[in-house]
Amino acid sequence: MNVQLLLDGIVRQTTVLIAELATAGGARAPLAHVANQVFLDLAAELERQGVSRKVSADMFGLALRSYQRKIARLRESSTDRGRSLWTAVYDFLLERGVATRAEVLRRFNRDDEELVAGVLHDLADTGILFASGRGGGAAYRVVTKDDLERLAPEDDASMDAMVWTLVYREGPAGRDELGAHGIRADALDAALERLLSAGRIAEREKDGRAVFSSSELVIRADEGSGWEAAVFDHFQALVKTVVAKLRREPGDAEWAGLIGGSTYTFVVWPEHPLHSEVCSALSEFRTKKSELRSRVDDYNAAHGIPPRHQKVVSYLGQCVISEDTDET
Repeated sequence: MNVQLLLDGIVRQTTVLIAELATAGGARAPLAHVANQVFLDLAAELERQGVSRKVSADMFGLALRSYQRKIARLRESSTDRGRSLWTAVYDFLLERGVATRAEVLRRFNRDDEELVAGVLHDLADTGILFASGRGGGAAYRVVTKDDLERLAPEDDASMDAMVWTLVYREGPAGRDELGAHGIRADALDAALERLLSAGRIAEREKDGRAVFSSSELVIRADEGSGWEAAVFDHFQALVKTVVAKLRREPGDAEWAGLIGGSTYTFVVWPEHPLHSEVCSALSEFRTKKSELRSRVDDYNAAHGIPPRHQKVVSYLGQCVISEDTDET
């Protein structure tokens, strides 16, 4: 298997998806931070899978020292333990309103000066900070919530749908796990409160901390808000299916036929005798699965769900590509 070709193809298609989402509805969402977040998440996942930092650095095409410095810049601050240097610098500037480069360096004097300067440069490049001037006198100001809302007003319904999706798919989960997905703490807390009040999620204590869970997730296809969560849920299901397929041992008969996916392409046109049958596959899938889920939910409500159980995630995607050629 040519893994490099597969990776290149997946990255290319993923960037197409990111670009479409970033410009959906005429929006122009900031993207510069995405590269740093992808790097940090990918590095953490490689480490979780037992890959050494030396090997990871080689995989990224970086010298080990450069790799380690980049990780350090994105992870914990030496001055403010328990927070990433990015977060610590951002919070300091948010509190101060405006601060010079020299003031920031003095505040984070226990961190490597080059790392702090790199964070300021990254934050300014991503559009999170306004920057003016040069050298030690350069001034920085955080782009405020009001600034952002003028560009992209916050949608509570969309935020609630996204948080609900995360709680359902990853719960029981605490605020820390949910916040790791890049949701601001104040927005996350507000969404959790609304979801709790609506009865969509439940809160309980586990190991001395509050965790959230949900027994169902319903995002209607005709809802004006929440489409972001529906896209995320579908994409997450696809990724988990592919990962499960890759991790399954060849010849493992237990999961044969239970994990995987298939892609079919039908070439039809409006006058084709099978056009209606082909195009109705998506609506038929939704009707059949919705009816099946109702029967499963009714049984579970009557008999309870045992501690050891399975979640079978089914998904179907369908698109129509119009083509106009001179060929027969």
